[in-house]
Amino acid sequence: MDEKRIAELKQAVYEANMALPEAGLVKLTWGNVSTIDRDEGVIVIKPSGVPYAEMAPSQMVVTDLEGKPFSGQLKPSSDLATHVILYQNFEGVGAVVHTHSKWAASFAQAGRPVPAYGTTHADAFYGEVPCTRQLTEAEITRDYEGETGNVIVETFRGNQVDAAAVPGVVVRGHGPFSWGEDLKQAVENSIILDEVAHMALLTELLGGKETIPDYLLDKHYYRKHGANAYYGQ
Repeated sequence: MDEKRIAELKQAVYEANMALPEAGLVKLTWGNVSTIDRDEGVIVIKPSGVPYAEMAPSQMVVTDLEGKPFSGQLKPSSDLATHVILYQNFEGVGAVVHTHSKWAASFAQAGRPVPAYGTTHADAFYGEVPCTRQLTEAEITRDYEGETGNVIVETFRGNQVDAAAVPGVVVRGHGPFSWGEDLKQAVENSIILDEVAHMALLTELLGGKETIPDYLLDKHYYRKHGANAYYGQ
């Protein structure tokens, strides 16, 4: 392995993880971020159970592409297997974020997708953010974290949802996962997901029931993400 590249990845993953409590998405140790370097053949992820205030870049855990840690390191995040499944199945994903952020986790606990009620949602997610089915007892017993990844993939494939266009999900009874081409994008999507979940809840409390029309969804999503995108500099 290229030691310089590994050091760069560890620093970047550390900074991405530290961005979660700064954004109010994580309390205690309830979150993790990883990235993948397919050319280098590694995944780098936060260590398990280490308080954010005590973490250092050197503690980020390096594994192979199957999620097997290299020797002489701390234990990786317990959610590593979920991240690995997402990297293996969602082409173009370069980073994955998991939190138990309050508003998105509320939709997960209610077993509900996050509807696209407005343009804030449409700027990042092309349609509702899906909610998975509940894992079975057998799945949890067999391989909880791996099956969590599998049920996310099942949800997207079964509903023909493009993971690049909807870079997030709420896992029923658990919480949100988000992803992106790189760490910055994945963290931003986790922030946006929690914000739009909060907005969706308030919208429903105010009596709102209708999602935005497809033409408005298209306009806002594609002006940022389409072939002829024109938002920004």
